[in-house]
Amino acid sequence: MSYPKNECGQAHPDSLVAKAKRYSLLKYSLTIIETIYLLGLLFLFQGSGLCKVLSDKISQIITPSWFLIPAYIFIIYFVYYLLNFPLNIYQTFILERKFCLSNQRISDWFMDQIKIGTIFYIIAVILIGALYYILKHYMHTWWLVVSLFWIFFSLILTKLAPVIIIPLFFKYEKLSDSALRERIISLANKMQVKILDVFQINFSKKSLKANAAFAGWGSTKRVILADTLKDKYSYDEIEVILAHEFAHYKLKHAFKLILLNSLAITVSFYLIFKTSVYALRIFGLTSLSDIASLPIIIIYFMLLGIFMQPFENYLSRGFEKNADITALRITGLKEAFISMMEKLSLQNLADKNPHPLIKFFFFDHPPVDERIALAKSS
Repeated sequence: MSYPKNECGQAHPDSLVAKAKRYSLLKYSLTIIETIYLLGLLFLFQGSGLCKVLSDKISQIITPSWFLIPAYIFIIYFVYYLLNFPLNIYQTFILERKFCLSNQRISDWFMDQIKIGTIFYIIAVILIGALYYILKHYMHTWWLVVSLFWIFFSLILTKLAPVIIIPLFFKYEKLSDSALRERIISLANKMQVKILDVFQINFSKKSLKANAAFAGWGSTKRVILADTLKDKYSYDEIEVILAHEFAHYKLKHAFKLILLNSLAITVSFYLIFKTSVYALRIFGLTSLSDIASLPIIIIYFMLLGIFMQPFENYLSRGFEKNADITALRITGLKEAFISMMEKLSLQNLADKNPHPLIKFFFFDHPPVDERIALAKSS
């Protein structure tokens, strides 16, 4: 078996496994630190009364009133970005360069940050603007109306992401390898999966990791291959990767996850509806429809997200296991699956055998060692 080399020149699997452990531990630690840091800032911002002062100042300065929410979101997001900048640049740029997983230039990283920030801001203005509009016009059923709007908007994003968002970050083109393209299309037909076409993206411009996806919804469904995967993996390995992705579609995993996320959104807003009066009282506010209450809503979603994450990960790991079983059964490429998992874990510095607590809280896929053991026993 040949192992993918990285720019640091480490190609021995033992050294890369140890390196993956260190990398993963740092990533998980930084995620925990960032979560605690954001929660602390939100409680401080809300508890100190700065949120109310800011909303009052903006409402005095800015007219018309419909511009209040975009201005408020922009200010708190910009201030948070500045406060979080050291952690952000270390986590997304310095750490990736340190572990030889990225060759992105700092100027390109800054450009991506601008794009990500703009996309996040637009989505936040739409979702939060709709929330506060509905709060004022549907006093007793706002939680249900908002939930339906957020769910609908997430479906639209899923459909548009491959044609609008991904091209903002990567060069998109149809797969140039005609033999591989025909093989993928043949696999899709065999598994009765309709796809628009097979595309490749210049992933290597930013990252040395490898990836593939079956993205989109309806008329935008397509296969996307990173060049870092297309150029380093055999046809058999790529086929079994995509058989796994197609299996998700065949087993309706995306639909089930949409239902789960929809339920989570609805339950979250209902809990806010039933209990926010107590939270508002603690922070000296009288109405959830006051834009100054936005940090409270974010705190609710963060705490509920932390609580729900292990459960969602457990379900996701089950879906991934079923997709592996289906891919192995349909392709029969057991050895290719095993070699692909070995190479992918080393190239992406994935922790192959994490501590059970790490797996419980962070892993939405089964660890690599478990997936390989599954393949060997099939």
